Amino acid sequence: MNDILYEYQFGFRKNYSTSQAVMEVLDNIYQSCDNCETMGIYLDLQKAFDTVNHSILLKKLEIYGVREIIQKWFKSYLSNRKQYIVLSNHESELESITCGVAQGSVLGPLLFLIYINDIQYTISSSHTKVKLFADDTNLFLHNRDPAQLFGHLYCLVSLF
Repeated sequence: MNDILYEYQFGFRKNYSTSQAVMEVLDNIYQSCDNCETMGIYLDLQKAFDTVNHSILLKKLEIYGVREIIQKWFKSYLSNRKQYIVLSNHESELESITCGVAQGSVLGPLLFLIYINDIQYTISSSHTKVKLFADDTNLFLHNRDPAQLFGHLYCLVSLF
């Protein structure tokens, strides 16, 4: 995955850690604290791994160069999956899974990172710094003028 994943995605990656993520955030805030106001927005995608749309994921894999036989393999991996729940010796019915990636699997975290990788293009601007740790998204807005800072916040909120 050479240079494919967003440089500020710190989750599920070799040589990236929570310590590095915290240091990056602090460095970013310290660099602008003398001449700008800074606002942090912290987002946590609820049940993020469970909401991955398989069609969108497969299209993104294709865009990143995963095609032909390997694309078919991923499609097969994501298709026809079933699950059930056991609680106090009671089993639920077997249900088909139509979206999501297995969080505890080897491929699940990587597929999730690919799925959300382009979030950087959706919300990045010269006034916004986006930092990611798996499904946790942190946005940092910087501006000298607090009124403009809140204006940028309003524009971001309207995206969601």
